[in-house]
Amino acid sequence: MDSYCVFGHPIEHSKSPWIQARFAELTGQTLQYEKTWVPLDAFNATVHAFRAAGGKGCNVTLPFKTEAAALATECSPRVALAQACNTLKFDGEHIYGENTDGLGLVTDLVSNAGFSLQGRRILLIGAGGASAGVLGPLLAQKPQCIWVANRSVDKAIHLVARHASLAASEGVDCQAFGLTHEAILSQSFDLVINASSSSLQQAALPVPATVLQANGLACDLMYGPAAQGFLEWARAHGTEARDGLGMLVEQAAASFQLWRGVQPPTQQVLAELRALVSPSQ
Repeated sequence: MDSYCVFGHPIEHSKSPWIQARFAELTGQTLQYEKTWVPLDAFNATVHAFRAAGGKGCNVTLPFKTEAAALATECSPRVALAQACNTLKFDGEHIYGENTDGLGLVTDLVSNAGFSLQGRRILLIGAGGASAGVLGPLLAQKPQCIWVANRSVDKAIHLVARHASLAASEGVDCQAFGLTHEAILSQSFDLVINASSSSLQQAALPVPATVLQANGLACDLMYGPAAQGFLEWARAHGTEARDGLGMLVEQAAASFQLWRGVQPPTQQVLAELRALVSPSQ
């Protein structure tokens, strides 16, 4: 039986085994998918051991996405831009690296939420690995602008500079700002994406409500209890709010398709997973 895995530290919370098992069941694929906790200093050794034992591919979560990108013998343009990888496919000595995070977010927003990104004004909060994974695919949707706001403006500047060529080719105004820059404080956006660690840390909201639009959308890349503060804040100010559960399912589907060549029924799996995660909603 073909074997797959998700590697992380921590990993107990991962919903990936459940998602991939449902994908396999619904598409008639036979595979095994497990989650594995990896010591912080043992990622490369763990992946090589899994591959040597016959593993066909893996997902990679925090904090190993940068190491996964370096481990790949070939990687997609998305990985090169993000400098992070969440999916590896093994074929002999060949290791192909892909980043499906941004693809998952875009598919969830456009297909599941029915929110067109073309010509929109987008505020992306955070400049870490989560933002790096989604910025390229967001730019490819040709929004009017994507402004990246981060507590450390230097980190945002570096992220934007790495995507400058793509932004120019897509005709997108992509700029970097500090969280308290007057340009951010004086604007509102069609879409506000929280890719910072504020929800995970249960910290204060990183931007004021003035960035929200009543007819816009606010999206937190977290899901479950961690995202509730951000979602409630957005809804309290008349903005539609969405968590990261759809992104989770859609990025998993992109990995599944890379490995198996089959597109799974994501909307059904998302509905089932949402019922499991939030049974009262």
